[in-house]
Amino acid sequence: MNIRLQVVGSALRAVAEEMGAVLVRSAFSANIKERRDCSTALFAPDGRMVAQAEHIPVHLGAMPEAVAAVRERDPAPGDVFVVNDPFTGGTHLPDVTLVSRTDLGFAVTRAHYADVGGAEPGSLPAGSTDLHQEGLVIPPVRLTDEVVELVLANMRNPDERRGDLRAQLAAHRLAERRLAELRDRHGGERIAAAMDTLYAYSERSVRAAVAALPDGRYEASDVLEAPEGELVIRAAVIVAGEGVEIDFAGTDRQHAGNLNCPLAVTRSACYFVVRCLTDPDVPASGGAFAPVTVRAPEGSLVNARPPAAVVAGNVETSSRIADVVLRAFGQAVPVSAQGQGTMNNVTFGNARFTYYETVGGGQGACADHDGPSAVHVAMSNTLNTPVEALELAYPLRVERYALRLGSGGAGRRHNHICKAVVVDIAGGRD
Repeated sequence: MNIRLQVVGSALRAVAEEMGAVLVRSAFSANIKERRDCSTALFAPDGRMVAQAEHIPVHLGAMPEAVAAVRERDPAPGDVFVVNDPFTGGTHLPDVTLVSRTDLGFAVTRAHYADVGGAEPGSLPAGSTDLHQEGLVIPPVRLTDEVVELVLANMRNPDERRGDLRAQLAAHRLAERRLAELRDRHGGERIAAAMDTLYAYSERSVRAAVAALPDGRYEASDVLEAPEGELVIRAAVIVAGEGVEIDFAGTDRQHAGNLNCPLAVTRSACYFVVRCLTDPDVPASGGAFAPVTVRAPEGSLVNARPPAAVVAGNVETSSRIADVVLRAFGQAVPVSAQGQGTMNNVTFGNARFTYYETVGGGQGACADHDGPSAVHVAMSNTLNTPVEALELAYPLRVERYALRLGSGGAGRRHNHICKAVVVDIAGGRD
């Protein structure tokens, strides 16, 4: 990669990072401005992801399918589309994605809204059995003023939702300006060449790292604890030359609850694991995913058919998929012990507010060092809401926020230590 292309490539990554900074600083909800439950990326005109900010793994691996769905609608430069349908490139309904057409491709933001309607405040109903119980389903559609009003009319606390939507739009306007500046400085052809080079470089790096792994077939399984009983996830990792195939044949069928996963989320978990075990420092682009093939039986827990409920699949099942694939790879290369296998979701609210949190639990230890404690790992990567911000924004009082010492168990190398959070509704307010 020559120096000029390196400069342009770094500039593209900087645009993606700055988009994320604008989104976080402009958002209204604590869920985005404090927890940073959002992601940003840039795509080439043909739909390849060429630069991404280091945000939420479960968001970023699924974004290409959202862009593919928007490209089918023939967007014009300046158009902005909105989508949250988990079966059209989304993850779960609270993750609202905007895709805008730029002169140099596409800009994408994805943000977790604290509420998108549905049966319960927070739009993560524990007992949902159908997608429509989980909130408003938005297929890829142009974001007109009329669509904005329709969407907000179906969400709780619409003023806060409008503020978060405007923050996303601000990130897209920034991307348009920055990309126009890059085009004027370097020319469209050189930008296109840099996109191709970035994508190809990431793919070459990951393929070279995969080639260093021992060829073979490695299998693992784990379970999810559903009300009706255990649900089995089985994965076979086949390493052959420069490519990896991950096959979920034998995984249980989709169930009547909400632990089902759209295929895009399953792919995200697999991409995350392969990147961690091969070349985690390679420039983040879709090229890093190209050596990975994911196969999952249609209608299974990890490739559910609509209108299956999926709200917990994004946060629970995705974490367990990452654990299973890591366990399979552990037969070929050293890996850490399994982590918490969950995002520890906490959500509640009423007509006035909705509060959502994922509590960090940490990752298991490796043979030569302890695992990280009380942080988000695997498919999450969010922050916690600071106690001061939580009590300022909500009618809540935090009575205790502490480490559960020893919760990772004994051993020469310790596993994760979970957090303990006790929240009380402040007296005198409803």
